[in-house]
Amino acid sequence: MHELITDDGRTLAVEEWGDPTGIPVVYLHGSPMSRLARYPDDSLFHELGIRLITYDRPGFGGSTPRPGRRVVDAAADVATITAALGMQRFAVFGVSGGGPHALAVAARYPERVTRLGALASLAPRDAAGLDWTADMSEGNRHSAAVALTGRRAVNEHLANLGTADFPPLPEIEQAVLSRPEISAMIGPAFAEAVRPGLDGWVDDVTALFGTEWGFDPADITVPARIWHGGLDTLVPPAHGEWLAARMPTATLTRQADAGHGGHFDATPAMLAWLIGGSNGEADGPGS
Repeated sequence: MHELITDDGRTLAVEEWGDPTGIPVVYLHGSPMSRLARYPDDSLFHELGIRLITYDRPGFGGSTPRPGRRVVDAAADVATITAALGMQRFAVFGVSGGGPHALAVAARYPERVTRLGALASLAPRDAAGLDWTADMSEGNRHSAAVALTGRRAVNEHLANLGTADFPPLPEIEQAVLSRPEISAMIGPAFAEAVRPGLDGWVDDVTALFGTEWGFDPADITVPARIWHGGLDTLVPPAHGEWLAARMPTATLTRQADAGHGGHFDATPAMLAWLIGGSNGEADGPGS
């Protein structure tokens, strides 16, 4: 693990996976997750020749909390990390709650981001023409409603989750999470996320569900791909469709038989595309 210090004195906990001389790809984890979250078979990164960078968003794991952060604030943190690691240019992708944060990096640093991927990503809460909570699971609808009332309410809501009677995850999601290789990765990744407390989770929910992101996805100019499962009720597919329609450079893959957790199976193809050059050839490390 690396511990990097931002210009404003915060610590960012960073992890590297795969080929240390490979093509740089930055991964923005879901919520609540940590730098330990990634595709569960690490050999994939070596096979593809990828130097994968993950980090804890503020308040998760080893990163200093930053109460009141917005989605767009992730861009500066990723810029700090990649500069410290000698990466002038890199691909970026995010899953679920990490998707908007990956979009923020591409929106703010088009000169440094080669390609952008977002899997099962949320759309902005203020997305014009999108019924944001339509077809969304009861638990996420409730969290979204609480987020509109402010950070203090979100903190109380999440602190009470252990005693609340929430509906179980859909069977399609339980089936994915029960795979041995996925459960073995997610357990430690979640435990590390909440080890210092709930600050990271509270600020993610507040930023993603309750506040304006701080940028417009329509302004993204780098090549982008959006993936979404057609059976996703945690983040309904209309979110991915809205993003793809809003972003001029994006193409959408909607997998009809996949739920939210289908992003795991979709990740190898996304990674292969992310490291491809304009003619399908890989860009060089740090290029």
